[in-house]
Amino acid sequence: MRAFLLPDLGEGLDEAEIVGWHVTEGDHVVADQPLVSVETDKAVVEVPSPTAGRILRLFGAKGDLVKVGAPLVEFAEGVEQDSGTVVGELAREEAKPAIANAPAEPARPQSFHVLPAVRALARKLDVDLNLVQATGPGGSITTADVERAAKSVADAGAAEGLRGMRRAMAQRMTAAHASVVPASVTDEADIDDWGKSEDVTIRLMRALAAGCKAEPSLNAWYNAEAGERRLIKRIDVGVAVDTEGGLIVPVVRNVGERDPRDLRAGLERLRADVAARSIPPEELRGATITLSNFGMIGGRFANLVVVPPQVAIVGAGRIDQRVVARQGQAAVRRVAPLSITFDHRVVTGGEAARFLAALKADLERAS
Repeated sequence: MRAFLLPDLGEGLDEAEIVGWHVTEGDHVVADQPLVSVETDKAVVEVPSPTAGRILRLFGAKGDLVKVGAPLVEFAEGVEQDSGTVVGELAREEAKPAIANAPAEPARPQSFHVLPAVRALARKLDVDLNLVQATGPGGSITTADVERAAKSVADAGAAEGLRGMRRAMAQRMTAAHASVVPASVTDEADIDDWGKSEDVTIRLMRALAAGCKAEPSLNAWYNAEAGERRLIKRIDVGVAVDTEGGLIVPVVRNVGERDPRDLRAGLERLRADVAARSIPPEELRGATITLSNFGMIGGRFANLVVVPPQVAIVGAGRIDQRVVARQGQAAVRRVAPLSITFDHRVVTGGEAARFLAALKADLERAS
C-alpha cells in the first residue's frame, strides 16, 4: 500500500480545500487520470493520479482542508511513496514559500479578576473572557460586561472560517503588510481629448508600459531575504479582477510589445477563465507590476497594497468631469485620478514620480 500526498500547487499556500472527488475507493485508475478537484486561492485545480493502480482509500471529503504533503489517496498497488510534486510548470525551487497565518491577538493577562459567577455566565453564553472589555472596579469583568459581549456576538451573526480566495487574501495581505514599506504618489490625467470609443483599460496598460520604460525600477522584483533587486525588461501586468469570491489577478504578458487589439483579446480570455474559475495557475504567476482599475466601481484615489516580490501597483480611479485650468482659462474636462503605491525599501520617491509623469503624459495623448 502506497500513499499519494497532496502536491505543492504552486500558489504559495500550505493547504487546499477539496471541491469534489472524481474517483471512489476500489476504482482502478490510470496515470494522469483526475483524482480530485481542489480549490486554491484563485482557481479550482484538478489533481491527476501519478500512476496506474487500484484505490484503497480516499482521505478527506468535500469541503475538507488538506495540508500540502498530507495523504490524499492510498493505493493498493502500482505507485511508489510520493513526496508531493508541483502541479503545473512551476519548478520546486521556484515555488513560493507558504505564508504563515496572521498572528493571534495577545491574550489578556491571566491575573485579571473575574468572580466565579461571572465565569459561569461566560461559559453559559459561550463568551471568551479574553475578548471582553472590562468596566468593573480595578479592571474586573462584570456580569454586564459578559452580557454586552454576548449580545454583540449575537448581533454580528455566526462566525465563518475563511476559505479559498478569502483565506489566501488574508494570508497574503498579512505578509505584505509585515514586509513592504509602502509609500504613495497621486496625480490626475486630463483625458478629454480621447476618442469616444477609447478602451480605458487598454490605454491604462499602454500608459503603464510607458511608465516602466521611462523608469524601469518599478518593473522589478525584490528578494528581501537575499537583499537583491531584479529589474525585468518584459512588462507582465497583473490586472486585478473583482469577483464575488474575492480578488483574482491574472497576468497579461509582454504588454509593452503588443497592439491594443491583441491586448483586449488576451484580457477577455483571461477574464472568461476567471469567471469560470478555470484559469490555469500559470496565468496567475509572474506579474512584474499590477494595475487596479478600481474606478470602474468607484473611488478616486487609493492607498494600494504591494504584494511581494513586486515593488509597485498602479491604481486608476473614477473618471469624472472636473473644472481645470487650461491655457489660463477654466474649462470642464474629463479627468482620470491616478495612484501609485511603491515599496520604499527599493524604489525612491523620485523614481515613482518620474514613472507617474510618464504614465500621465501617455494618458494625455489624444490617441
